Amino acid sequence: MKMLFGDRGKFLGIIAGITFGALLIAQQSAIFCGLMIRTYSEIKDIQGANLWVMDPSVKYIDEFKPLPENDLHRVRGVAGVEWAVRFYKGLSRARMREGNYQQVIVHGLDDDTLIGAPSEMLMGTTEDLHKPDAVIVDDAGYRQLWPGEPFALGQVFEMNDQRAVLVGICKASRIFQTIPLIITRYSKAMQFSPQERRTLTFILAKSKDDVAPKEVCRNITTQTRLMALTRQQFAWKTMAYLLEYTGIPLNFAVTVLMGFLVGSAIAGQTFYMFTLDNLKQFGALKAMGTTNRRLVGMILAQAAVSGFIGFGLGIGPTAVFGESIKNAPRLAFYMPWEVLVGTAIAVILMLLTSSILSIRRVLALEPAVVFQT
Repeated sequence: MKMLFGDRGKFLGIIAGITFGALLIAQQSAIFCGLMIRTYSEIKDIQGANLWVMDPSVKYIDEFKPLPENDLHRVRGVAGVEWAVRFYKGLSRARMREGNYQQVIVHGLDDDTLIGAPSEMLMGTTEDLHKPDAVIVDDAGYRQLWPGEPFALGQVFEMNDQRAVLVGICKASRIFQTIPLIITRYSKAMQFSPQERRTLTFILAKSKDDVAPKEVCRNITTQTRLMALTRQQFAWKTMAYLLEYTGIPLNFAVTVLMGFLVGSAIAGQTFYMFTLDNLKQFGALKAMGTTNRRLVGMILAQAAVSGFIGFGLGIGPTAVFGESIKNAPRLAFYMPWEVLVGTAIAVILMLLTSSILSIRRVLALEPAVVFQT
């Protein structure tokens, strides 16, 4: 340790390389995880129903093929289904009082039960949706529709030439697109959205307590030829589609790889130069009978200490950054324990890469080097 800390310049260079690599790997991985969570946040926010029923061609939540109304009654008749209700999801345009237009996502809830209503209301109540022309908007969407204005109910705007009155503001998970979310009753959603022959985009259902949800899904698929998935299955299906058919994973993978390579290059080169500068000390230890195994242990110990410090200095600012942007609607960040483990593994690989050249140089060292001038 005295050898490691004694050369302060090279020691700080090793730490800087590992810190840069750990910070970039952890930050980009956490942003990637945050984006992936947003792909299925709408599914996660729909509470009460544990089954989603849809057309078999649906690949993810934003790609849907409307169902005929008769399918709702068919699903209700499947063994193991406790109840099933309508759910509408679509796009519309909101016309504000200034004449500006804003694209919005519309959720239409079952008129009677309001299954899928927001679980956290900042202003108003979900029961207010029973009022005429009533809608609820998410907090981030409110800031987009009425920028700079404090939260206030009673705002009036139009969708599809139909009057809409704001009766509530809810807290909703951030979604993949930065588009306001409008929640209303199913019957009003039909008026707010462009007319189509079929409008039933999804069926939300609840399995009976004594029947496994996956078994009920199989029953629905067998009897109706529709695709039925649990909430978890639909979330994974949505995320898997975007992973496979978008460039998001590849772009983040390139950034993470660059962080690993640059960090390894800086730390490896500096660590090797540090070893070369201390060859006489290693030679003296060899001359006094220190075994190669002990010398390798010394080098690995020096690398481990450097890695531990660099890992902490990389993860710390990443966590502070994530905490500072947790309320920013346009920034995605989520750092689960898997990111920490993955970053730690990357740092270990950096250290092994950095140590190999140094170990080979020390193992090939002749003790007589200590007597050279």
